[in-house]
Amino acid sequence: MAETDSTGSTWRYTWARKQNERRQHTYREAEAAWRRRDDELRRLRGLAADLRGSVAAGSGLPLELVPGELVFRAWPAAQLVEVRHTAVLPAPDLTVEPHPAPLRLRPPDGVRPTDAGMAVITNRRLVFVGGSGRRDWAYGRMTGLSHDPAAPVSLVQVLDRKQTGGLLLPATEAADFRFVLTLAFADAIEQRDTVLAQLDELIAEHDQTRPFRPAIATPGQARITARVPGGRRTVAVAAALTLVVPAVLLDSDPPVRPGSEVAAAATPAPQRSAAPKPKPAAKPRPKPAPSRSAEPAEQRCGAPANPMGYDYCGGQRIRRPDHRVCDHFDCVQEFYSGRGYLVLCKDGSVSLTGGRRNACAGHEGVRRTIFT
Repeated sequence: MAETDSTGSTWRYTWARKQNERRQHTYREAEAAWRRRDDELRRLRGLAADLRGSVAAGSGLPLELVPGELVFRAWPAAQLVEVRHTAVLPAPDLTVEPHPAPLRLRPPDGVRPTDAGMAVITNRRLVFVGGSGRRDWAYGRMTGLSHDPAAPVSLVQVLDRKQTGGLLLPATEAADFRFVLTLAFADAIEQRDTVLAQLDELIAEHDQTRPFRPAIATPGQARITARVPGGRRTVAVAAALTLVVPAVLLDSDPPVRPGSEVAAAATPAPQRSAAPKPKPAAKPRPKPAPSRSAEPAEQRCGAPANPMGYDYCGGQRIRRPDHRVCDHFDCVQEFYSGRGYLVLCKDGSVSLTGGRRNACAGHEGVRRTIFT
């Protein structure tokens, strides 16, 4: 027997079940993505606090350490690269990039590998030990450092070398290599606390973006438009057609039937009748004052009626919408994974991605902002 709600309606119960399944699925995906980023940020925070380096870490390496030099980490699979056209690189900074974009395996144009070997990061320098020799980049003489955003290549410039070189790491190890190099350079200029403070700020900002659990939809919230394929959009299109089609028909000329010209010519012209005498003009009566009940309804600038008071007119942007928002607006499927403010997309759906670079992606872009 089909399960029904308190009104005996089967389709309302089905609507509520599907709505809850969709909301929970979107919420679980957003929660999993949020946890992955949170785990990565906290892992980097622990690494930044605990990584100190040691002389023992350099045992077995084909590298002779100078007095006071400590080894942070070594990467056995690295390639030395040279740049054909040298350009001025930006100065080294302490920016942390916990989630870089996916990196391609091949080096960019103009960068060619010249040797293969091992990369070692110490508290004094970045070292490459290969089959053809060794290359050192001392932090005290480093004037430029650039990490390619699309390839696992890091380029370095120093004072005593004209040609720009660098290292090509495996794509899966490039992120850790860059982070440890940032820590080592921060230690060289006594600024590791700056990196720790940056990570603490990133963790605090990420805590504010934790997805909220969606409200449970009930059968009583289902509207009759849910039974129509396409929902409110189909109803809106049908309503528009009912207004446009009659107007087009009224503006068009009526069809001419065969022989209608002959019939019109054979019909005698009507005789002119005497012009009627003009009636005396009636005295204008004063118009009654409009009553308060005739005041215009609440202006929402085109927004649907809703108890939250959301409109398109202006006000404050909505970053944490009411749990009933999807009962009165047509929310996108991935609504609860949004990270921004409430916007109306060009296809009529509502998204929580306002202010983001990919706002209303897949929904024809942003049409307007929703305010409260």
